[in-house]
Order: sequence, then C-alpha cells, then structure tokens
Amino acid sequence: QVQLVESGGGLVQAGGSQSLSCVTSGSIYSINVMGWYRQAPGKQRELVADIPNGGTANYAESVEGRFTISRDNTKNTVDLQINSLKPEDTAVYYCNMKARRYAWSRLVDYWGQGTQVTVSS
Repeated sequence: QVQLVESGGGLVQAGGSQSLSCVTSGSIYSINVMGWYRQAPGKQRELVADIPNGGTANYAESVEGRFTISRDNTKNTVDLQINSLKPEDTAVYYCNMKARRYAWSRLVDYWGQGTQVTVSS
C-alpha cells in the first residue's frame, strides 16, 4: 500500500516560517510529479507548488518568492519551506504525488492526510 505522510505545520505568527515534509512508503514504479496543495475552510483545494521529475518547480502566484519546494528522488520525499507567512496562508496542507504503482499502471494521484498550518496575525 502506498502512503504519504506529512509532518511539520502548527501555529505560527505572521511573518514566521514553517517547514513541511512528506515521506512516501510502499512500492512505486515511478513518480512524475510531487507537490503540495492546501485547502482553507470554505475554499477549494488549490495547488501551492509542485515539481516534476527532472523539471523545474511551479508555484502558485500567491506564494511565489515565499515558498520553496524541494524533492529528493532517492528517498521519494518532498519538502516545503514556507517563509513570510500570512494569515491567508492558514490551511490544511496536503502532500501529493502523481505516480505509477507498476510499469503498466496509469498515472494516479496519491494524497497525504494533511497537516494544519495556522498563521496568527
């Protein structure tokens, strides 16, 4: 069974920083994209940042310059460094990967359980 487990998050003051990490477990044939999404109360889940295998990172406009995503292909982990936090960054942050379980599998979205980031003003 494939699992993604996030860590980090919590309560932080505006202007502060947080580090989120996501580790994967289970057998995976290949991972195309790893990324982070977030969902604030009453809002749809949105892409924060993602990074394709061998490609360059992509960021939502609202986090550009403040968030940094990094990926370790040897460990199948993805991290998100969040700086200059704003109250509007408050959300549940979800780790995501688009991967093939087996060589013949279609590309599937896998999700972590989410970690809460709360920014106080």
